[in-house]
Amino acid sequence: MRYGEGLLEEIRRRTDLVALVARRVKLVRKGRVMWGCCPFHAEKSPSFKVENERRLYKCFGCGAGGDAFKWLMETEGLTFPEAVGKLAGEAGVELPQWSPDDEAREQKKKSLYEIVELAAAFYEAQLREANGREARDYIKGRGLDGAAAKQFRLGYAPSSGHALIAHLTSHNITQDDMISAGLARPAEDGRPMRDFFFNRVMFPIGDGRGRIIAFGGRALEADAKPKYINSSENTLFSKGFNLYNFATARAAAIKAGTIILAEGYMDVIALVRAGFAHAVAPLGTALTEDQLQLLWRTAPEPILAFDGDTAGQKAAHRAAHLALPHLKAGHSLRFAFLPSGEDPDSFIAQSGAHAMQKLLDEALPLFDLLWRGETEGKDFSTPERRAGLEHSLRELTSQITDAKVAEYYRRGFDEKVFESFKKRQPTPPQARQTYGGPPRRAGKFTSAFRPRPQPGTPEAVSPAVRASLLARQGGARRVKEMELGALLVEAPDIALTHAEMLAELRLFDPSLDRLRHELLNLAASGSSLEKAGVQTHFARLGMADLLAQFAGRPNSSGETAPEHDPEARFLRAVRDLREMADPPSHRAAPEIYR
Repeated sequence: MRYGEGLLEEIRRRTDLVALVARRVKLVRKGRVMWGCCPFHAEKSPSFKVENERRLYKCFGCGAGGDAFKWLMETEGLTFPEAVGKLAGEAGVELPQWSPDDEAREQKKKSLYEIVELAAAFYEAQLREANGREARDYIKGRGLDGAAAKQFRLGYAPSSGHALIAHLTSHNITQDDMISAGLARPAEDGRPMRDFFFNRVMFPIGDGRGRIIAFGGRALEADAKPKYINSSENTLFSKGFNLYNFATARAAAIKAGTIILAEGYMDVIALVRAGFAHAVAPLGTALTEDQLQLLWRTAPEPILAFDGDTAGQKAAHRAAHLALPHLKAGHSLRFAFLPSGEDPDSFIAQSGAHAMQKLLDEALPLFDLLWRGETEGKDFSTPERRAGLEHSLRELTSQITDAKVAEYYRRGFDEKVFESFKKRQPTPPQARQTYGGPPRRAGKFTSAFRPRPQPGTPEAVSPAVRASLLARQGGARRVKEMELGALLVEAPDIALTHAEMLAELRLFDPSLDRLRHELLNLAASGSSLEKAGVQTHFARLGMADLLAQFAGRPNSSGETAPEHDPEARFLRAVRDLREMADPPSHRAAPEIYR
């Protein structure tokens, strides 16, 4: 239900925030403010401030902060209504009553909770009976003992198909309530009402407060389909809004700083028994957005642990794509893959909890999983395929709604593409090819290559030599250099594709030399040289006039340069400028080219 701001403020006023926070954090008074080490990130000196006067807490290290409600949501994983209810109870504030209809629905839910709890106790008892032997053998075969069965309240649904109905009827539970609780199937096609589960090992499913709301059942027949089924959706239970073992795992996850999402019930049980109490699982379906939000309310970077087979890989990539629109600063996912053919149960049994911890510690970040999914096992030997990869990565980035996170992903992918396909290794002088020879094989360049020196530096061509050359060549060279500048403005990514060629070119127009220098610096940094991005970058540096100086310049034939083949025109311009700088009669003038 909705709470008025006046009511919430009254709860805040009556809550001693310092005392509430001090349950988890050691605080020291400095003046009227209490200070301590932040519980949300590791730090040695206190940067975490708590003020009763303002009724707020704030960490100046990681930025965490809020009021008493936010504190309970962050440290105990409560929902907002749960936090309001808990603080109102402690502060002695009475929450408003619901309408008669609201009250009736709540009473109905309370009744259903009691019915489902009654069924859970029945299934537990049946596991211990003689007819539960096959179920006990299955549980033992999975390496679990009686203590584990008791801890997770495992049970057995008898094979008759009517045992639970008879038991609930003896406790005066109506058939309508059995169906409403997801425990019985209604009569249909001439068949009487029957138990929803029969001849299955039963796994109780709890809500965020630990109340049993549904069951998962594992068939004991080898050829049964489906192998696992869950209770039908009802007033208490929606499988897309809950996680197996969440109530127990939530407190452990807050302490551990992360939460583990495994694939199934037995995976969770194996992890918990090995010391990973912060393990949960979806309920027989792929991860949903609501389950993802549950995970993020508990830990900023949940670890999704999947089998290393094809199905596990597909599940991981589905989860990764699901998360993209919901990413925000500090919230992401990591992925741990078990060796092929292993699940947590078998892996821990064979290799131990230490090996499992190592696998979790080395979990793959979401960014790396996405890159691997787009590149692993794929051929990028042609320009078209590499362009296709860049398009796919842009599509991924476009799904991220947080602008800052999207920008970091875009930059990260650009750097990956640059490192993989666009970075040139410096070529030894004796192996360099001259223009007009065989085309260079697409290679790499590194930050080891240096852009040509800017005018005024000792390595630059001297003004006297520059003047001599320009005097001999008249205006032809200036026209060609302006044409080259226009090409770089129109297609700045040429500085990535032909970085080394551009860096080696002797330029005598100071403005063009500066333009070349800035573009090569951008290329060497791994930035994407898209036209719009380059223009924005130059504008931020106060150099928009430099681009404007060359924009729209005609080519040497007097016509505006066509846009469809800038690379061919660039190569032609480089050839012409080289010939101008190195005519046959002046090839022995080494001081020009040093």
